[in-house]
Amino acid sequence: MMLKRLGFVIGALLALILFIPVGAANAVLPTLPSVATSQQSLNALTVAAEGPMTGYSRSEFPTWITISGTCDTRETVLKRDGKNVVTDSACKATSGSWTSAYDNVTITDSSSLDIDHMVPLAEAWRSGAANWSIDDRKKFANDLTRPQLLAVSASANRSKGDQDPAQWMPTNSSFRCDYTKAWIAVKSYWNLTIDSAEKSALQKELNAC
Repeated sequence: MMLKRLGFVIGALLALILFIPVGAANAVLPTLPSVATSQQSLNALTVAAEGPMTGYSRSEFPTWITISGTCDTRETVLKRDGKNVVTDSACKATSGSWTSAYDNVTITDSSSLDIDHMVPLAEAWRSGAANWSIDDRKKFANDLTRPQLLAVSASANRSKGDQDPAQWMPTNSSFRCDYTKAWIAVKSYWNLTIDSAEKSALQKELNAC
């Protein structure tokens, strides 16, 4: 009887482990909403054609800013997203390990990492940020509260560029649900528009979560 009960408990634990959503391992993204909340937010987003790139420059989105002491936004994200991160007196990461969620690559040299803007700055510009004050654009570019910043491999970040989900998704398919929810959350909070192809791609990925 005892062995039977033990077998039942072990079976239940294994079942629980097997049915943990894959995206649950990617806990570094802050304030990541549920699928239900993401669906509500997606439904509420304004669908509009993207605006022009006229006047765009990365300098319109000042980065990186001081967050605490000698630590700026990049260094703060590196410490948040890495394991066993060691920093020097200037807050530079001298060692640690990071797993790039976009391509599931493990990196031990922080110089090989980019801090990606989930919603790229150029995409934000085309979706409404062109009309913001430069102070609001600075807040957007350094937003640590929303799931907007993530340490990823430089190669994955360059592959993404300023493309939206209709044009690019992470090659690591297990992260696509979290990526979709994060994209929607950022666009929703910052009241940015989406185009029709972007919305269709987001809905497709959300349905697959």
